[in-house]
Amino acid sequence: MARTNDKELLARINIPVTGMTCASCVRRVERALSRMEGVAEARVNFANERASVTYEPTVTSPDKLIGAVKDAGYGADFREMTFGVTGMTCASCVGRVERALEKVPGVFKASVNLATEKATVRYIAHEAEPRDLEKAVEGAGYGVIREEEPSTEDAHEREYKKLRADLFLAAVLTALILLGSLPHMLGFMLPIPAGWLNIGLLFLATPVQFWAGWRFYRGAWGALKHGQANMNTLVVMGTSAAYLYSAVATLAPELFAAGRADVYFDTSALIITLILLGRLLEARAKGHTNEAIKKLAGLQAKTARVVRDGEVVDLPVEDVEVGDVVIVRPGEKIPVDGRVLSGESAVDESMITGESIPATKRDGDEVIGATTNTSGSFRFEATKIGEETALHQIMRMVEEAQGSKAPIQRLADRISAVFVPVVVVIATLTFVVWLLLGPAPALTFALLNFVAVLIIACPCAMGLATPTSIMVGTGKGAESGMLIKGGEALEAAHKLDTVVLDKTGTLTRGEPELTDVDAEDGISEEELLRLVASAETVSEHPLGEAIVRGAEERGLLLSGPEAFESVSGGGIRARVEGRGVLVGSRRYLSESGISEDGLRKAGDELAQEGKTPIFVAVDGEPAGLVAVADVVRDESREAIERLHSLGLEVAMLTGDNRRTAEAIARELGVDRVMAEVRPDDKAAEIKRLQAEGKRVGMVGDGINDAPALAQADVGIAIGTGTDVAMEAADLTLISGDVRGVARAIKLSKATVTNIKQNLFWAFAYNVALIPVAAGVLYPFFSDGSVPEILRLVLGEYGFLNPVLAAAAMALSSVTVVSNALRLRQMRID
Repeated sequence: MARTNDKELLARINIPVTGMTCASCVRRVERALSRMEGVAEARVNFANERASVTYEPTVTSPDKLIGAVKDAGYGADFREMTFGVTGMTCASCVGRVERALEKVPGVFKASVNLATEKATVRYIAHEAEPRDLEKAVEGAGYGVIREEEPSTEDAHEREYKKLRADLFLAAVLTALILLGSLPHMLGFMLPIPAGWLNIGLLFLATPVQFWAGWRFYRGAWGALKHGQANMNTLVVMGTSAAYLYSAVATLAPELFAAGRADVYFDTSALIITLILLGRLLEARAKGHTNEAIKKLAGLQAKTARVVRDGEVVDLPVEDVEVGDVVIVRPGEKIPVDGRVLSGESAVDESMITGESIPATKRDGDEVIGATTNTSGSFRFEATKIGEETALHQIMRMVEEAQGSKAPIQRLADRISAVFVPVVVVIATLTFVVWLLLGPAPALTFALLNFVAVLIIACPCAMGLATPTSIMVGTGKGAESGMLIKGGEALEAAHKLDTVVLDKTGTLTRGEPELTDVDAEDGISEEELLRLVASAETVSEHPLGEAIVRGAEERGLLLSGPEAFESVSGGGIRARVEGRGVLVGSRRYLSESGISEDGLRKAGDELAQEGKTPIFVAVDGEPAGLVAVADVVRDESREAIERLHSLGLEVAMLTGDNRRTAEAIARELGVDRVMAEVRPDDKAAEIKRLQAEGKRVGMVGDGINDAPALAQADVGIAIGTGTDVAMEAADLTLISGDVRGVARAIKLSKATVTNIKQNLFWAFAYNVALIPVAAGVLYPFFSDGSVPEILRLVLGEYGFLNPVLAAAAMALSSVTVVSNALRLRQMRID
């Protein structure tokens, strides 16, 4: 449970829900949760089978929320763990342990028995782990003796195995039923009386109907209790009609006209078998949609080498504490986030940032848990552990994004809400029309078409169309170093026509660097730079520090000034190795009585290039100038070219003067420049573009970018920037590579296209095949005006066999999920 401050204290819990089969199930669970007092918001995702509920803890509780899910006819995947607790002496100890356990996110009930010294905890799978419970008890001052390990097999895996067992039983018995039905299909007689053969088929069909198919009855009954219907209702009505008709024909054939007591055990059994097969294939495919989370979870190191009390000990990563000194050797994973204390190495951060080139880490550099140390050894101080590490933050953001709904899904949700009742009405009308107007045997045709309509309808495909694509798309983004906050952001990004890039820290490195040294006659560039940098060694001005860094990178030996004077807004005056050195603006040299006419032209040229010229005089004579600039990132030009290739207009937003801004814009190929913009006016500039009818994406990294990021249709934060910017953004580029903006938009376009393909398939499938199943083609078949190929598929009378309907329905869901999985193979570079 994550707590958030809004108008009042709210809590959020993610409940794994089992038993959902279609979009109408999603609506039912959402309604059941939303109607509860104290629930602020309830969102259910069919693809990852989770309900995200925001509620008031003072009004309701996780236990009641889970109860609401169960009352709606579904299950909740929770675990129960029992372990021993030592150190308890009285009833107050019991209360203390229970309160400590119930504070653990994901725990909804804890019961402690003083007499047996045992604690029994019920918690939500994947929200809490056994080690979290142990640490809570130990943190309260008591000991833990684990007695019973919870099952490590999750609900999805258990359900998959149960489904596979049911399918195996149904397949074996259905094969025998088909074998027994062959004589009737082929029109020859067996030495066994037809009545006895039918009894044998009834004996074989009953376990298929009520054992292997029990999940459909359970789901239908859960819906019926609330006066609703779902896909299970359709399957139960269709197969039960075929089964019960056949059972009556078998046990009381005298009720039917002579020769009309046909049985359809093969139809009911084969339908259940095919639907179970479709469910199994769908479950297997859905298991792959969450590969991104599984990969991220698998990155976590299991142990850490920690210095404790002067000794080096190996500890489970869960036992590392903030402030611990951790040792990492070559080839090992970094266990938690931290800051390097000593040593140097190259760290492979590709699994987090998407960058393939290892990053060099030295004293003071930040390291990310779960990344791999490739070469040297180093020590670092742990700064973030457990849920606070970058890996866990990423996993949480991805899970929340995968559980979100895109606006495009609202159409599917609205249709799904009325879909099943409409299908039942159509099936009933089909039965009545064929019974009253159909050719002989009218009852048989009416029954088969009734079953076919019920079975062919597939709300599953509509329910899966959007969430599976969003799950795969956001997972693909995470693997490529992009964190997408939700389906709404993913959908909005594909509509962008303008991208605004903040200059400082986004297109540029965000800190000044020495770019040019231009010396006059009589002094070398190296000597000029050495004197200027030596004078600046005691300066605290950012431009002075940039000059010193540049000189040191060139290998120059610097000496401190014998005298130093800083003039605010002008420059500095120093004595270096007995020589007088003036460094500053053109005006500062003029006010000091030194002519800068010979340097004016070079200074203007540098300024036009977007650089800051700094004038230098030595011993009272003009000596040259140095230039400093916020250097453009190497990848910025390529990033803008990629955005142009996607048909986007690119604008640059900066507080710099227009001349400097336009110089950088020319270098990069930017379409529009918004210069001299104050930090508090950035959001207004975005709003002005939106007033022109543009859909704007804003890219920034600083605190002052946060309002503009929030104002934009899609806010994109550079991961190397501030937490405030990332919080305000809809999408974060972890690596800080601005080329990721084009990758994100390309991913958005591919995901939305994939969603539209899925929705088209789901709707077109139902719109086209439900009328066929109802028999609307019969008049064309009766007069012989249809191609022979259609007769081969639809038979002599032109209606869809219920068995073919079941196969098509199962195929539709598998097709939708498989299409979504294609996003995993997409190249977005």
